[in-house]
Amino acid sequence: MANKPGIIDRLIEGVAPRWAVSRAAARVSLQNLNASGVRDYYGASRGRGTENWNATGSDADSEVGRAAPLLRARSRDLVRNNPIAANAVQVLVSSMVGAGIRPRAATSNPEFNKRVDDLFSEWAESCDFYGLTDFYGLQSLAVRQMIEGGEVLSLRQRGRGMTVPLQIQLKEADHLDDAKLETGNGARRIVQGIEYDTDGRRVAYWLLPDHPGSLNRTLADMTQSVRVPAEQVAHMFERQRIQNRGVPWAAPVMRTLRDMDDWQIAELVRKKTEACLVGIVLGGDLDTPLAPRVQRGDGSEAEQFEPGMIAYANGAQDIKFNQPAGAGGLYEWMRVQCTIVSAGFRVPYALLTGDLSQSNFASSRVGLNEFRRMIDMMQWQIVIPMFCQPAWDWFIESAQLEGRIPDGSVAVEWAPPSFESVNPLQDANADLIDVRAGFRTIPQMIAKRGYDPDKILEEQAAFLAKADDLGLVFDTDPRRVSKAGQVQPAAPDDTDNQ
Repeated sequence: MANKPGIIDRLIEGVAPRWAVSRAAARVSLQNLNASGVRDYYGASRGRGTENWNATGSDADSEVGRAAPLLRARSRDLVRNNPIAANAVQVLVSSMVGAGIRPRAATSNPEFNKRVDDLFSEWAESCDFYGLTDFYGLQSLAVRQMIEGGEVLSLRQRGRGMTVPLQIQLKEADHLDDAKLETGNGARRIVQGIEYDTDGRRVAYWLLPDHPGSLNRTLADMTQSVRVPAEQVAHMFERQRIQNRGVPWAAPVMRTLRDMDDWQIAELVRKKTEACLVGIVLGGDLDTPLAPRVQRGDGSEAEQFEPGMIAYANGAQDIKFNQPAGAGGLYEWMRVQCTIVSAGFRVPYALLTGDLSQSNFASSRVGLNEFRRMIDMMQWQIVIPMFCQPAWDWFIESAQLEGRIPDGSVAVEWAPPSFESVNPLQDANADLIDVRAGFRTIPQMIAKRGYDPDKILEEQAAFLAKADDLGLVFDTDPRRVSKAGQVQPAAPDDTDNQ
């Protein structure tokens, strides 16, 4: 009955039917919303249990813009001073990068591939703009900055005295000029230091020459940012929404880590205080003041507690010994907090803390499998496309400009480092079965372990040829010895048939 149109609605129907339909739809929506007093999602209900739950409907860039500077500062403080946060970052970096995500030219010309790979190996040794590490060290530092600070910028710089004159300069996200804002009706739009065209694509970055927190900045440096074309910058961060800036990975557990620090300090102070005072001698005449001065055994006045101290009150006749209270459940509470931190950092509890007492072989392997899938996703969806591939493209372009290789695109295959096997024999047998069944190839298995298949096969061929010349037979040579250890007949020599 509540949905029946009233007199006003019937009058509107004859004059403006579309308006009447709009009013009817709004009335039905309002009735459905208030019909039962609850919403379809409990998380959207209102009441005493959620009255302090303030959530905004802002877009990702607005939320990141407001919170990112403080999140970065707090994340770096935690990594500097909190061992759990520091280890979480280290585990993630070593798992994603390890010894390095290595490229391999993948054209149809093997000789050309080797030429490009050798040129890249030479360039990688001196590609750091600051001259402190190589290409794989830059990978490690860039991933660390992405995890700790939320994002990192790689700038293409021209190198000097190099076969391929290219170097990569890393800059923290603080160099982006957040104050640079232009949202007019012109052909460009600048938000949080990133310039976009009318289609929303990045065309430039506005970067501060010096870090905003540097003590060496001049007044001019504090206000002037420089426009750098987007093709000269590689911006790496994790996208959790449709966003253009990143946030530190510690964001979900910052309060937990801070509370753990505060709790440990408070517990340590309590223990130290209890351990300082062994006992105090009390009692005396009725004339003794209610707040007598406390003295040491030698008669000097005690102004603070000391370890093993026995204090004397004026006119003392009795002694009371300190009885420190035990703190029960300490280990359980710490384990629960570390479990929360491990979930927020996406690192298994055992890797985060080194505590293996709560795990066995099966549970450890299941946990590591899920962690490795996550790492694999991060490598192929973030690190490789946002850092490694832009560096490769810059390298190829610079090498072609110098005439080191002919023009044209050069396909590349990336080989992330392999994870150490929990059960090497079992995994090796599984890989062997995959190869023999045709599910995978030997080069794929070699690349899976982080090695270059071409180099491995060339080295193996050279070693076997040398062994044949010396008349040596190894039981690791599948041409001569079977898997069961039996000597296999040598293949007939073509010269014997002539």
